[in-house]
Amino acid sequence: MAPRLRTAVIGCGLIESRRAQEASEHPRTSLQFVVDVVPDRRERLAAKYGCRAAEHWKQAVDDAAVDLVVVSTPNLYTAEIAVAALGAGKQVLVEKPPGRSLAEAQLMADAAKKGGGILKIGFNHRYHPAISKARSRLAEGTIGEVINIRARYGHGGRPGYEKEWRGDPQLAGGGELTDQGVHIADLLHWFAGFPLDAFALLQTAIWPLGPLEDNAFGLFRYPNGAVASVHTSWTQWKNLFSLEIFGRLGSLSVDGLGGSYGPERLMTAIRNPAGGAPALEEEVFDGPDSSWRDEWAEFVRAVTEGGPYGGTPEDGVAAMTMIDGLYRAARSGAMVPLTRSAS
Repeated sequence: MAPRLRTAVIGCGLIESRRAQEASEHPRTSLQFVVDVVPDRRERLAAKYGCRAAEHWKQAVDDAAVDLVVVSTPNLYTAEIAVAALGAGKQVLVEKPPGRSLAEAQLMADAAKKGGGILKIGFNHRYHPAISKARSRLAEGTIGEVINIRARYGHGGRPGYEKEWRGDPQLAGGGELTDQGVHIADLLHWFAGFPLDAFALLQTAIWPLGPLEDNAFGLFRYPNGAVASVHTSWTQWKNLFSLEIFGRLGSLSVDGLGGSYGPERLMTAIRNPAGGAPALEEEVFDGPDSSWRDEWAEFVRAVTEGGPYGGTPEDGVAAMTMIDGLYRAARSGAMVPLTRSAS
């Protein structure tokens, strides 16, 4: 058998623990390093998986025995670590968002292009079964050409959020639009392509986040006239994920992500050309969340076998271009054009 790819996970929070688990369980990877500035977190994971613990990310990135690096830190540090890891010849998976800004996402994409390594952005929502199946049905022509999309995503935040890193403008770069909104931007790009222009309104309604938003309302317009509406929220008191894609022949509606968001459901509706009720098919995916495992498996396949994968550097830049457009539109109070990066 081929030797396992030796993996370092930088950051040991909740999401990072999931990455550590997948790296330890996949037959082609082994967890070698966990890195975190908080001793209890790194020592806990190191003891659980029998690997080395380190305080500073350079210890893992500079180690010649490390093949893969997962970057799961606050957004401030993502670009610096990813660029260094790519420069050291590592293959890199970066949690969303790819940096605090479009400029940082582009910096990582340029480093991957220069070094020739794989950079994968952690857009794990693509791997949820209801979302993945909806994308396949769209590609098969089930609902025809997309005419509009409605996307809503949010949770209720929590008291003290402004004291956590996501509530710190320097560490996070943006509020809820950057946090959960980047998942929506990626899915819109995946389902409908790159939009023509954007408009947005931001709101800080409940949580004392200073310049950061706890709600974002956005519109994207596409070259074919299709329109996508977005609402991401930290005041969604009952957690919600809803993605509705409407086509000329019908619609695809995904609700839920499992856990507190409720079971994943895919509703396919085929319109009746004569009017009246559509033909409906509902599928429920109520098993455990496999998106992390499936995304990790695709990353490993890309490293070991080559071939296409989701969450490319270009996907990351596209999503951050869309997020950047919404922020620019909110500041200007006007619709702003979007320009796809040449990279």
